[in-house]
Amino acid sequence: MRLYSGYLKHTLLYSALFGLSITINGCSFSDSSKSISDSTSSIVSSPSSISGKNKKYQNEVADYTMAYVKSSQPSADYNTFLKGISEIAAKEGVTNWDQDLLTYMGIGKGLKKADVEGIAYETYKKNFAEGDSKKMEAIEDGYDSAK
Repeated sequence: MRLYSGYLKHTLLYSALFGLSITINGCSFSDSSKSISDSTSSIVSSPSSISGKNKKYQNEVADYTMAYVKSSQPSADYNTFLKGISEIAAKEGVTNWDQDLLTYMGIGKGLKKADVEGIAYETYKKNFAEGDSKKMEAIEDGYDSAK
C-alpha cells in the first residue's frame, strides 16, 4: 500500500506541475489551464488578495522606505537600507524577503509616499532592485498603487 500511495502522490504532483489529466480507479484528476506561475503572479499582483499579515509587512516596508529615503543623503548606503528591510522581514517571519515581490511592492509604495519622482525614482528603483527587471516591475506596481 505504501508503494501505491507514493506512486499516487508523485503522479498527482507531476500532473499538477505539467498540466496532465489522469484517471485512477474511475476518479479523474486534472489541472486547470492556468500554470502554477500564472496563479502565483496573479496573487502577488492583485492587492486585494494580499493577506492581512502580508499587507502589514508590505506597509512596514513602505513606511521604512519612506523614512529612509527622506532621511538619507544623496549618496545613500543601500546596504544599510537592505539590512533594515531584512530586520523587518525577520520580525514579520518573512523568509527569502529579497526574492519576495511583496517586498519590492512595499518599496515602491514607500518611494511614492516619499514623493520621489523622475531621475531620483529611477535611481532608487534600479538600486533597490539591484537591476532585476521583475523586482523593478514590482516596485513600479507598488508605486502606481500607492495613494
